[in-house]
Amino acid sequence: MLRAVIVDDEPKAIQGLSWELSNFNEDIEIIETFTEAEKAIKYINENDIDCLFLDIEMPTMDGFQLLEKLDNKDFAIIITTAYNEYAIKALKNQAIDYLLKPIDSDDLEETIGRIKLHHEKYNNTEKVEKILSSFNKKFNRRKITINTDGKLVFLSEDEILFVESDGNYSTIHTSGNKKIVVTKKLKEIDSLLPEDHFFRIHNSYIINLNKIKEFLKSDGYVVLENNHKIPVSRQRKSDFLEKF
Repeated sequence: MLRAVIVDDEPKAIQGLSWELSNFNEDIEIIETFTEAEKAIKYINENDIDCLFLDIEMPTMDGFQLLEKLDNKDFAIIITTAYNEYAIKALKNQAIDYLLKPIDSDDLEETIGRIKLHHEKYNNTEKVEKILSSFNKKFNRRKITINTDGKLVFLSEDEILFVESDGNYSTIHTSGNKKIVVTKKLKEIDSLLPEDHFFRIHNSYIINLNKIKEFLKSDGYVVLENNHKIPVSRQRKSDFLEKF
């Protein structure tokens, strides 16, 4: 059964959506509802959920701002709103569907189908990633598995120059000036990379230690093999120097 959370500042809207979802009680379970964004953020960051029904127009913090504060978004996001001008922005924020209020039962049924497909796809991909990661560790293969654009990309450590944060996204810069954009925060990418070769030198950057060409002490920058300059955070400078 899919575990759902509803966030809407209007209790009547939550009640109405909950009633509609009760028609799919074999498929979906509402585990929590919130009228306050901050409480919703704390709960979602601390619990596993399968889907989020999220209103956009809310006081103090809108739905898109709420999404930016989540640690990860490995669940189906469904935007619920009375205004249709948010459709494109909803898609850019990884929403799998967009429901206009008042919510139509037929539209909701289609959405439940999309949630199921998303859940199945994510679970299968996650299983493959874990199997490959275990295989690489067991046989000491220095490959990093990256899930992006519906495919798994396998990178050797030597291919990665640095990783750059872009909010809920990260960009992996590889040799040959190639870029791979993934829907993971920098700390998630950091957990995939071996500590002996990679270091988070700044809140926004992870570098490959083997690719450093120069360290400009007075300027507080490292220069990589491709001549890209990366700032060294003051808080991380001493830990960085200990690496050498």
